[in-house]
Amino acid sequence: MKFLIAGLGNPGPEYAATRHNIGFQVLDHLAAAGGARFAPDRYADRAEVRHKGRAFVLIKPSTFMNLSGKAVRYWMEQENVPADRLLVITDDLAIPFGAIRIRAKGGAGGHNGLTSIIELIGTEEFPRLRFGIGSDFPRGRQSEYVLGAWSPEEEKTLAERIELAAKAVLQFGLLGVSSAMNNFNKR
Repeated sequence: MKFLIAGLGNPGPEYAATRHNIGFQVLDHLAAAGGARFAPDRYADRAEVRHKGRAFVLIKPSTFMNLSGKAVRYWMEQENVPADRLLVITDDLAIPFGAIRIRAKGGAGGHNGLTSIIELIGTEEFPRLRFGIGSDFPRGRQSEYVLGAWSPEEEKTLAERIELAAKAVLQFGLLGVSSAMNNFNKR
């Protein structure tokens, strides 16, 4: 069985260690743990990891965040993966730093990457893993915060939170979205 895991972020070294690129960071961890390497491909950097008989196709869209749907739609078609076996990993301001929220479906919640995906694949009926980045920024500074680097305080626990998100991805593929929600949503 094959799953498409789309980690959202922006391409380029200037965005690499920013809060907005947590989707890329989780996929980098999954690829490294699975002994895979990302290679440039159409609309995305792509890697494939196998775990307990499941194939996880990991994509980091090479389009900017607000055009993520282009890469997701292309790779869903290319890999013949239905929406219920797609998992989108994204940052979320409304969730405390490091908390994970998995949902089977839902709206974009103001996230441009999710908006693009919903528009281009034509449904909100796909699972997503939202990684909390907190909202510790002054009024009017949301963009700077989201595109900013992790604080030294956040850096202390970031690796373990990324590892937890990666475990949630694997459980999604092995046991399904409900199991992943039950086991990871309050951790």
